Amino acid sequence: MKFDDQAPYRVPRDKSRWRSLGLAAAIHAALFLFLWIGVHWQSSEPVAVEAEVWDMKVQAAAPPPAPAPEPEPEPEPTPVAPPAPMPAPAAPVIETPVAPKEPDIALERRLAKLKAQKQAEQEERKLEQEKAELKAELKAKLAQEKAEAKAKASRDEQAKAKAKDEAEQDKRDEKKLTDKKLEDKKLAEKKLEDKKLAENKLAKAKQAAQDQKAQDKARDAEMRRITGSTGSGSSGSTGAAAKSTSPGRDSGYAAAVTSKIKSNIAYSGSSAVGGNPRAVYKIEQLPTGEIISVKKIQSSGIAAYDSAVENAIAKSSPLPKKKDGTVDREINAGFNMKDSP
Repeated sequence: MKFDDQAPYRVPRDKSRWRSLGLAAAIHAALFLFLWIGVHWQSSEPVAVEAEVWDMKVQAAAPPPAPAPEPEPEPEPTPVAPPAPMPAPAAPVIETPVAPKEPDIALERRLAKLKAQKQAEQEERKLEQEKAELKAELKAKLAQEKAEAKAKASRDEQAKAKAKDEAEQDKRDEKKLTDKKLEDKKLAEKKLEDKKLAENKLAKAKQAAQDQKAQDKARDAEMRRITGSTGSGSSGSTGAAAKSTSPGRDSGYAAAVTSKIKSNIAYSGSSAVGGNPRAVYKIEQLPTGEIISVKKIQSSGIAAYDSAVENAIAKSSPLPKKKDGTVDREINAGFNMKDSP
């Protein structure tokens, strides 16, 4: 063999390669077979067999034949009796073959199998019964939950309706309270306005009274001045002057005042009473006819009628004047209940 110095180095082939592979495969196959035989040999269960031997040919022995009767001595010649018949041989007793007894182990296995089967059936019946009871209990529980949910929904609806009613009632109460407050406020404002008007009227009346008083004083001073200038001895002229200063009498004045007040009387009570009740009031007024004060002099005996007359007097301000434009400072006016206005 020649080696080329320029060629690369190569490993020579091993001629025993296939033999080694075959030997290794054979050893592995033998090991696998040995393991398989060992496992199957150890897992096989030995079977014990027991047998009992029964003799099927045992029969009952036939009864022995009856002995023949001994001959009696011949005392005298007697008629010869026929010989007694021989009894028939008894039929042989044939016993029925008895089934061979099963081995105890097989019997125990069979009994155990039957017992297990019976126990399995009992457990199955018990399981079915438990399932039925559980199903009934679940059904009852679902029905109870459904009833409770329905009752709860009904209670919720009632609570909502009650809350709604309470809210509406609160709104109504609040509206009533607001209306009452507004009405009270309006009433208070009206009372305050009436009070102010009354105060203004009273102030005007006082001012008018003061003015009238000043006018009366001035007129008295003027009269004294005039009477003083003419001399004290002229008494007749003084009486004439005094007579001229006194107010003239107007017959229709009292009737006009009474008629206006009667037209404002609003009495809604019953007039079915005995007699004709009369109320008399004293009225003070200004020169302009505006009423300053009202005083009850005589009561009719019926408070409602007295109140109606007093209200009518207040509504009638200012009162009518005389033909000459003057008024009486004080007037006593009487009003009968049954008189027409």
